[in-house]
Amino acid sequence: MTSNETRGIPNRLFFRLFQTGNTLQRQVQNEMGISTVQWAVLGALSRAGYEEGISFNQLTEYLVVSRQSLDGVLKRMERDNHVLRVPHPDDGRARLVQLTDTGKAFWDSLQGRIYQFYQQALQGFSFDDSVSLLHFLNKLHVDLAKVSLGNGLPDQPED
Repeated sequence: MTSNETRGIPNRLFFRLFQTGNTLQRQVQNEMGISTVQWAVLGALSRAGYEEGISFNQLTEYLVVSRQSLDGVLKRMERDNHVLRVPHPDDGRARLVQLTDTGKAFWDSLQGRIYQFYQQALQGFSFDDSVSLLHFLNKLHVDLAKVSLGNGLPDQPED
């Protein structure tokens, strides 16, 4: 394998991840009527142990999204009465994000469609394939978080 071929694989891999993420966003919006971030927020808040909510900062870290992005999504979800931001009992300046009863009912109503979505999306994967993919995506996630190229960003071309 030549050096150019070796260099091409990472480019193709990361481009395919980009495409896959965009396809996931489009399909979730088309099939579920919500965004992938809304889906992730509902899932995160419905986990056992989070009935009293989760801090905004913890939620951004868990979902790996920006504060601005999450704030916009939460505002839409608050308008739909799916989530509520309440004062943190230990820090009056902080807020906890909670799933409302309406949000819980909405999440519960999606479960059958989510299961069908997963089944169709993974139809070409065996159980072992799915476990392997999860393993490799976890490794990539950890390694991506460690990337550090220093502060010397290349000059940006002018538009």
